[in-house]
Amino acid sequence: MPSQSALHPASGQFENGEHRFPVRVYFEDTDLSGVVYHANYLRYMERARSDMLRQLGIDQRAAQEAGEGVYAVTDIALRYRAPARLDDDLTVRSQLTQLGAARCVITQSVWREDTELTRGSVTVAFLDSTGRPRRQPADWIDRFSRLAPIPS
Repeated sequence: MPSQSALHPASGQFENGEHRFPVRVYFEDTDLSGVVYHANYLRYMERARSDMLRQLGIDQRAAQEAGEGVYAVTDIALRYRAPARLDDDLTVRSQLTQLGAARCVITQSVWREDTELTRGSVTVAFLDSTGRPRRQPADWIDRFSRLAPIPS
């Protein structure tokens, strides 16, 4: 059994410009019918986006604490295709599909092995402390740009 110091939270990885993040379905994620409650897919996607940024070396907490700004979700579109169930091992796939001065569009999907369960598009804007859009840090845009060619 590994020591406590060897344990770490789940972390994803990049494969060909796509971030992949593992998720397991727990009892608390399901509804009375035994399937994942629809809002929990949003939680899985949020965790994956946060991990994607961390893997890129983008420190959201430092930016917030320095008063530089924060990301906020401004638009989400989801399509549910098939249910996930208790104890399923899932993978959230995330790919940057649009990059602007103050916003990003990230396409995300939740998979169980070779079956796509949910697909969505999430738009995030970088906001200053008053809630107004502002340019993302240039270093962040550079890090995003290195992922893969992004269609305009």
